[in-house]
Amino acid sequence: MGKTIIQKIFENHSDSKAEVGEIIDIIIDARIARDFGGANVVKNLEENNLGVDDPSKTFFTFDCNPSGCDQKYAANQHICRLYARKHGIKVYDINKGIGTHIAIDKILVEPGGTLVSTDSHANILGSIGAFGQGMGDRDIAYAWANGRIWFKVPPTIKIILEGKPSNLATPKDVVLAMLKHFGANGLLGYAVEMYGDYVDNLSLDGRITMASMATEMGAIIMLFPVNEKVNAFYEKLGRRISPIYADEDANYEDTVKIDIEGLKPLISLPGHPEDVALVEEVEGTIVDSGFMGSCTNGRIEDMRLAAEILRGRRIAPGRVLKIVPSTDDIWRRCLEEGLIDVFKEAGALIGSAGCAGCAAGQIGQTGRGEVEISTGNRNFPGKQGLGDIYLASPATVAATLITGFITTADKIDSPPKPVVVQDKPLFHSRKEVRGVDKPLKVEGRAWVIKRDNIDTDMIFHNRYLSITDTKEMGQYTFDNLKGYEDFAKKVKPGDIVIVGKNFGCGSSRQQAVDCFKSLGIAAIIAESFGAIYERNAVNSGLPILVAEDIINKIDDGDIISIDFLTGLIFDKTKNRKFYAKPFSKVQLEIYKRGGLLEQ
Repeated sequence: MGKTIIQKIFENHSDSKAEVGEIIDIIIDARIARDFGGANVVKNLEENNLGVDDPSKTFFTFDCNPSGCDQKYAANQHICRLYARKHGIKVYDINKGIGTHIAIDKILVEPGGTLVSTDSHANILGSIGAFGQGMGDRDIAYAWANGRIWFKVPPTIKIILEGKPSNLATPKDVVLAMLKHFGANGLLGYAVEMYGDYVDNLSLDGRITMASMATEMGAIIMLFPVNEKVNAFYEKLGRRISPIYADEDANYEDTVKIDIEGLKPLISLPGHPEDVALVEEVEGTIVDSGFMGSCTNGRIEDMRLAAEILRGRRIAPGRVLKIVPSTDDIWRRCLEEGLIDVFKEAGALIGSAGCAGCAAGQIGQTGRGEVEISTGNRNFPGKQGLGDIYLASPATVAATLITGFITTADKIDSPPKPVVVQDKPLFHSRKEVRGVDKPLKVEGRAWVIKRDNIDTDMIFHNRYLSITDTKEMGQYTFDNLKGYEDFAKKVKPGDIVIVGKNFGCGSSRQQAVDCFKSLGIAAIIAESFGAIYERNAVNSGLPILVAEDIINKIDDGDIISIDFLTGLIFDKTKNRKFYAKPFSKVQLEIYKRGGLLEQ
C-alpha cells in the first residue's frame, strides 16, 4: 500500500514507519516561538535546565504585538531577545511580520519539511507541501531542547474541488465553502490533501489563504501538492526543491468531492467561522469598520485585489478600514507598487506587518456593538474585541467599506449608507493554586457543559495571554463562555468537567489548559478535543479522556469516579457505568511524570 504526503514527510524525518495511528518521534526542521508564548518557552527551558538542540533551526518571531505597545508583551519580547543573544538564536523582530509567512518566504522550511510554532496556524505550511503544527509552550520547549517531538500519524482525507467558481469568488470564498461543508470539526484529527483543476492552477498566495483555515475545520493540516507556480516561486529565490507527492495507491480515509462551479462570494456570520452564508443573503448590513490582513489574507495578491477596488474611491463616511500586510517584504512591495498611496487616498489606516486583528496586541480590535468585516480566519466572540465580526474576502471587505454596508465588488456604485446612530448609553457596568496529585483514579462533582466547539477564547481569553504565572490563570477560566462567567468562583478542587465535541478548538495557547490545573480540576472528559488542545493537555499532565455522547449520560452535579487505566466512568449518583478511551502509554507516562518536561 502506498503512502500519503504526510506519511512520507514523517518517514523522511523519523527512524520509524509512519503507520496511521502510530505515535512516532519526528525531527523538526524549524522550531519557532512567538512573542506571546516565547517567554514561557524560555521559562520552561530554564526551569528544567534544558539547552537548545540546534540554534540554526531555532527562531523567535514577534508578530502578535509588532508595535511592542503593551508592557507585558514588551517585557516578554525582551526576555526572548536576551535569551536569543545568549544562545545565538535568530530573532525576526517586531519589524518583520507573521512568523509562518516568514518561514515560507525566507525558506526556513521548504516543501517536504517540518515546522512547529506557538501559532495554531502553523499548518499554513501545507500550502507548500510541508508539515507545520501549532503547539503549546511545553511542546515547543521540548522541540527546542531535543530537535524532535512525538506525533500521532493522522489519517488523510483526499478532497477534490470540482468546477470553476464565478469571477467574483476568491480562494477565501472557496475555503469558506469548504468550511460550510465540513463545519468546525468535520476534519478533526485528519490531514487533508487538496486536488482538482482549481487547486492545480492556484497561486502560492491562494494556497496560503486556504491552508491557513484548516484549523477552523479541525484539520491537522491541509496539504497542497507543489504545482508549477510554487516551483516558480522557489526558482525565483534560487532554490531547487524536491517536492513530495502521494503515491498513486495511497490509502485515504475518505475521498470527498466539493462542487465549486459558479461559486459566489461567501461570508461567515459573527461568532462562528463555520456559519457561512452567501454575501447576497446579508447584503445591506451596515458596518462600522473593516480589517484586511492576517495570515489568511495579508499577501501581495490580497493587497493588489483590494487596491484595484479602492483605487479612485473613498471609504464610506464614519468608517475605518485597517490594512496590515503579513510581512515587511510585502509591505515594501505595496510601497513600491503604489498600493500604499491607493490605500491612504481611500482613507485607510496602514499598520506595521504582523498578525494585527487576530491578536490583542495590534490594530483590528472592536468596541462593544461595533460591526466589522474582516479577512481574518476567526470571529469567535471576543476574539477581536467586543464587536460582531464577519469574515470575507479582501474584495468583499474593500467593496463593503466603500459603500458602508456588506456587498460585493460588482455593486459598489451604490451610494454609501450613513453610520448607525445609537440612542442607548455607550458604557455599561460590567485562587489560590490547588495542585492535583497523580492518582490513577479520581472522584468528583461533574460540571456538564452541553456545548460543542468551545474554543480557547471562551476557555481563556486572549486578553490574558501575557500572564505567565500559572496560579494567576484559574480566576479567568471560562469567563468568556456565556453562562459560565462565574465558573472559577464556584468550582472546587477535584471537580470534573464534561463537555461536547471539539473542546479547545482555536488557538494554541497553553493557558487554556493551565487554568484548569490552577483550579485543581481533576479531569476533563469530552466527546472530542481540538488537536492542539489535546496535545497541550497531555503534555501538561492534565487528565483528559474521550467518551462518546457523554454529555447526555451524566447530569450536572453528579458524583462520578474515573479510572484512567481502564476508562471506566462510574456515576455514583445514578449507579451507572460508562467508558471512555483509557490513557495511552504516552499519556500515562507523561501524566505520571507530571508533564512532558518533567524528568
